[in-house]
Amino acid sequence: QVQLVESGGGLVQAGGSLRLSCVVSGGIFRNYAMNWFRQAPGEERTLVAAISWNGGSTRYADSVKGRFTISRDNAKNTVYLQIDSLKPEDTAVYHCAASGTIWTTKYDYWGQGTQVTVSS
Repeated sequence: QVQLVESGGGLVQAGGSLRLSCVVSGGIFRNYAMNWFRQAPGEERTLVAAISWNGGSTRYADSVKGRFTISRDNAKNTVYLQIDSLKPEDTAVYHCAASGTIWTTKYDYWGQGTQVTVSS
């Protein structure tokens, strides 16, 4: 059974940085593209970043380009999301998800999420 576990969230002041991690177990990590979503209270879950199985391709939501960086370490079965210049509007639960490609809308596995709260 494939499991995804996020970590690294917390309370941070605006302008600060965080690095989120998502460890995948129970499957062949390099078979999957990996994605980060976020969901703010009362809003839909939205894709913020995605990375192909070998890290060769990435995509970002327009709202986070230049501040968010997705990366992966296939030897550690881990995908990361570096978040810089945090803004209060980045406050959300961040989830990772596994998929076949970075362009799909079908996601095979999800993590439970990690809370990011940005104070102004």
